[in-house]
Amino acid sequence: MIFRFLILSSLIWLSSCSNYDPELVARLSTKEAKHLFGAVERGSEQRPAPYGSYAKGCVAGAEQLAETGSTWQAMRLSRNRNWGHPIAIDFIQDLSAKAARQSGWNGLYIGDISQPRGGPMLTGHASHQIGLDIDIWMRPADDLALSTKQREEISSISMRRANGAYVNDQWTKQHHNIVKAAASDPRTARIFVFPGAKVQMCK
Repeated sequence: MIFRFLILSSLIWLSSCSNYDPELVARLSTKEAKHLFGAVERGSEQRPAPYGSYAKGCVAGAEQLAETGSTWQAMRLSRNRNWGHPIAIDFIQDLSAKAARQSGWNGLYIGDISQPRGGPMLTGHASHQIGLDIDIWMRPADDLALSTKQREEISSISMRRANGAYVNDQWTKQHHNIVKAAASDPRTARIFVFPGAKVQMCK
């Protein structure tokens, strides 16, 4: 189970996410965008800015989230999706520090943010294109010394009950506090979380 939050962005031109080279653009014009964006390994050396919308855009000047920090670990490193707008990276650092103060949590496991230049992905998300979406695992981050191999193999946990909008016994007060902290942050635009969590938190 993952919850995702989005930070507000502005609408500008997609082409601003890389240095404009007319000859290169002409040569690559027959390739699908997802293959072009998916092949880029690093962010552009530009002023940070999101362009377009969450599901159709790119990001200039993206910052890479460190694979391991004092209160987080980036998961699924093989995807190279631990890039984001600096605002998103700062948010992760701040929220993970709050999570680390919860009993049984040392911080957060962070799933997909964006590719180095954003844009469409080869697999998975339609969104996550402008560096302002963050997938945060609901699995308690009790071990921040996971190996690269372990980060590829373990998964988050489900807290849905089989029937109805309810949580199961995996849901804890700590989950409530972390989601509430994310929702209370002025940098957050909205959070996607399963219906049972919403019902539980509003009791």
